[in-house]
Amino acid sequence: MTLEKWEIDSSHSGIHFSVRHLVIAKVRGKFARWSGTVLVEDGDLGRGSVSVVIDTTSIETGVADRDTHLKSADFLDVANHPEMTFKGKGAETLASDKLRVVGDLTIHGVTREVVLDAEYAGRTKDPWGNERLAFSAKASIERKDFGLKWNQVLETGGVMVGERIDIEIDIEAVKQTVTKAA
Repeated sequence: MTLEKWEIDSSHSGIHFSVRHLVIAKVRGKFARWSGTVLVEDGDLGRGSVSVVIDTTSIETGVADRDTHLKSADFLDVANHPEMTFKGKGAETLASDKLRVVGDLTIHGVTREVVLDAEYAGRTKDPWGNERLAFSAKASIERKDFGLKWNQVLETGGVMVGERIDIEIDIEAVKQTVTKAA
C-alpha cells in the first residue's frame, strides 16, 4: 500500500458560503484562515480522505458589523467554539472526475454527517517541482442542525436569515510525503 499525504494550500484554496437574507437576496462569505490534509491510498481518490480545521474567528462577509454578529453567541459563538472541523469518513468515485465525499462536520460543538459532491480537477507540477492536485466541492447544510437557530420573523411572513447554507470549496493541495507499507 502507498499512502500519499497532501497539504492543502490555503493561499490557493477557499471555503465560501452563501445564505438567503430577507428571503430575496443572498449574503456571501468565506473563512480566511484554515488548514487541511488530503490522504490518498494507492493513487485511488475513492479511497482517500480529507481533514480540515477552520478558524471560525476568520469569517468574512465584507461587513464588519455582520461579521461581529456571526462571531457572537447568536451564531458561531467563537469564544466557545474557535474551530469548525471536517473529518472525511470515506469517498466514492462516481466518474473519473466526480466523487462523493462523506464526513463529519462539526460546527458550534455539534457534529453531523455531510456529503460533499466533489469534482477532481487534476494533478500538475508547479514551476518549483512540487506536485499539486485540485478539487472543487459543494454541499448544503441546514444551520439549525448545528444549533444555529437565531433569526427574526419579518412582517411579510419570511425570516431574516435563511435556514440552508450553501457551501462551495476549492482546494489546491501540495504533495508532502509518500509512505509505502509492506
